[in-house]
Amino acid sequence: MNRRRLLEGTLLGASALVLATPRPLWAKGLTARSAAAPTRLQISRRTLDINGRAATVFGLQQPDGKRGLTLREGEAFNVVLGNDTDESTIVHWHGLTPPFASDGVADASLPLMAPRSERSFDFPVGAAGTHWMHAHTLQEQSLLAAPLIVRSLADERRDEQEVVILLHDFSFSSPEEILERLKSRGTPHAMVAEATADRRSSPPINQPGVAPMVAAPTSQGMAIDINDIEYDAYLANDRTLGDPEIIAVERGGRVRLRIINGATATAFTVDLGEIDGELIAVDGHQVQPIAGRRFPVAMGQRIDVRLDLPRDARPFPIMALREGARQRTGVILQPPGATVARLPELSVHNAPVLDLALEGRLSALVPLRTHPAHKTFDMDLTGSMGGYRWDLETATPISVRRGERIEITMLNTTMMAHPMHLHGHHFQVVAIDSQRFSGAMRDTVNIPPQRSVTISFDTTNAGEWAFHCHHLYHMAAGMMTQLSYET
Repeated sequence: MNRRRLLEGTLLGASALVLATPRPLWAKGLTARSAAAPTRLQISRRTLDINGRAATVFGLQQPDGKRGLTLREGEAFNVVLGNDTDESTIVHWHGLTPPFASDGVADASLPLMAPRSERSFDFPVGAAGTHWMHAHTLQEQSLLAAPLIVRSLADERRDEQEVVILLHDFSFSSPEEILERLKSRGTPHAMVAEATADRRSSPPINQPGVAPMVAAPTSQGMAIDINDIEYDAYLANDRTLGDPEIIAVERGGRVRLRIINGATATAFTVDLGEIDGELIAVDGHQVQPIAGRRFPVAMGQRIDVRLDLPRDARPFPIMALREGARQRTGVILQPPGATVARLPELSVHNAPVLDLALEGRLSALVPLRTHPAHKTFDMDLTGSMGGYRWDLETATPISVRRGERIEITMLNTTMMAHPMHLHGHHFQVVAIDSQRFSGAMRDTVNIPPQRSVTISFDTTNAGEWAFHCHHLYHMAAGMMTQLSYET
């Protein structure tokens, strides 16, 4: 498997044709082994009301209509996935570490699922955590995603209410149209401006679905590009703030927020308003608790926040603020007797631009054991808004053997942030800008412009694993490589 084939798999969507073929050797690991009946999960089409306009999107739900999956730690991921649509597709189990034969990347571990077909999975689900599942094609933009929650016995015994929030960005334009517009605008000013250190802003591009290249200054005096796509709506659990989900809670109750950023190209800051929260996990891994009211979450990342609600009869909005902009979405926690008023979808001020301040404070509750690295790799994140070209560059391929400790230092040489996601493994953040520390365990880490992050992990899961930016269009435009095990 090479990088070109990985990228081609990402771009496959509705027009892809997958013919029925005999079961290949790599599919042997997909045969169900559990004695219990499998859980059925269906890929379907559905219609949402987005600000008064009908939108046809994907769904990923069980036969009873429940979205996504909730499993128990230590159990089997015993699932039959059915594709009830007329399009070929594939689903990635983001946050789990399945055997390579069960990872969902088109033509890497699996071919696309043909329309009206089924595929069985059976592997250990692993440790508890907040995860999610999504298409590993451009169909992710069309809401082919859902929560994947793994609970521990301790989670089930706690006296707290669980609230799952899946964030999205939404466009009435197709993802293929968005990508083509991004690639075709090829503005010369973008390439020139990125070569100067005193850039302040860029001229607007008047194309639907493509945002003006708005720049924000950094502490180093440079200017960065924040959002490259202007979406029609921002969703929390499939709803805009104009018609938000209102969740009944107890006065003085304890709530655990499981927040998943399923957006394709938008980072958020979660704003708890007047409530003090406690960040207890990132990407499904427990961290030393950190108190606060605002927490960043980049594309592909998850955060768990524990709240002790006041005993007041007032609503408590949980907002997701679009990075560097005024748009927001969210849900409303409503205790008995609380009156919920309509909230504007635009904030008074622009939301923060994500940095590494919180990342540098995070500390894993269960870190990797101390061990020197067997191999180290340097990876440059390269690219430009001009022509919309993105890439990952290493001096040598990332080739490893089972049983090694690996460190990868990623340097973002571009003027946009890149949330980097590694399939099949969990890693620990061990350095920011070459400053060593014992950080969080993750599977996705955000790297702002002109910054570097070093991750460390153990090679325990053989395969040819995708390693990519979780900005969907950066990945589709070239920012994707692989981690390969030597046989």
